[in-house]
Amino acid sequence: MKFAQPDDAFLTVLRQRVDDMFNNTGRRRRDCAAMYIKTLVIAIWFATSYGLLVFLAATWWQAIPLTISLGLAMASIGFNIQHDGAHSAYSNRKWVNSLMAMTLDLLGGSSFYWKKTHNQVHHSYTNITGHYGDIDMGALGRLSPHQQSRWFHRLQHLYLWVLYGFLPFKWQFYDDMRGVLTGRIGLNRFARPRGRHLAVFVGGKLLFVSLALVIPMMVHTWHTVLLFFFIASFVQGLTLSVVFQLAHCLEEADFPIPPGDTGQIEKAWAVHQVETTVNFAPRNRLVTWFTGSLNHQIEHHLFPQICHVNYPAISELMEQTCRDFGVRYVAHNSTWSAVRAHYRWLRQMGRPDGLATDLNANSPVATG
Repeated sequence: MKFAQPDDAFLTVLRQRVDDMFNNTGRRRRDCAAMYIKTLVIAIWFATSYGLLVFLAATWWQAIPLTISLGLAMASIGFNIQHDGAHSAYSNRKWVNSLMAMTLDLLGGSSFYWKKTHNQVHHSYTNITGHYGDIDMGALGRLSPHQQSRWFHRLQHLYLWVLYGFLPFKWQFYDDMRGVLTGRIGLNRFARPRGRHLAVFVGGKLLFVSLALVIPMMVHTWHTVLLFFFIASFVQGLTLSVVFQLAHCLEEADFPIPPGDTGQIEKAWAVHQVETTVNFAPRNRLVTWFTGSLNHQIEHHLFPQICHVNYPAISELMEQTCRDFGVRYVAHNSTWSAVRAHYRWLRQMGRPDGLATDLNANSPVATG
């Protein structure tokens, strides 16, 4: 898959404006004090939720809030610490980035496979059906107008929200193991981990199982542990899935396909990234903090190696540059607005004749 047009003046001007911002303000692209403080806060949140749940909670009304808190803390580790580390956006030091990326192994995933599937595919072929695995749910769901419609997709706007919660179980116990055994993750082939990477993979899985199951079962009955493990993982999966779906599976996002058998997308890569991505709640500081600025997904797609604490400032330059070059820039004003848009998209795609049409011209979005 190639992009027919080379990156043009749009990306050149945008990069120059972002460079000027850093040079003129003294901001740091990486190794930001705010990011280190944030990491400490999230680590304390995770450790406190885990410790209270495993060692002190004695009743269901104590355990359930702590379990939800733990699930949200795990999601926040993924959004913030792991994500920046895997993109080499956390620090200028490679070992620091690797260490932060390995927090995904703590959560039961694989930093080795995540770097390959996310960095190489997600950031290259966004919303291109057949090449972008994040919109491929197999027969379970239809997220693109270019995917086959099945009769039960008529209900996907209801049942997919439940399936979203099973995301962690999928990559913890299936995707990663399949990757090691077959060299394939989803639609793509990747080299298996070897040496240090294999040691991290195996060690991470053992540490995760120990923290999630073995240690809790030393204190509580096995069925109680499994129940609350499921709840925490489900909360984590639902949170992670919804945030990522709000960025790409909406009415306003493009789902381009190469014309004929050319294998080429007609627009330049940078323009493609902007027009297949949607921001949400850009001025909500709590959402921005919790999601690691992934509500500024457009900025992340063009500047993945810049620490996410800079995205709100970059977004002003991004929006202005899009206006200057006539590139469509879309941002939902609130999270709820984006959730409703995703619901409408699922419902539209569930219809046999569902097409990528604008169903709600009055949707509360800002466009550049």
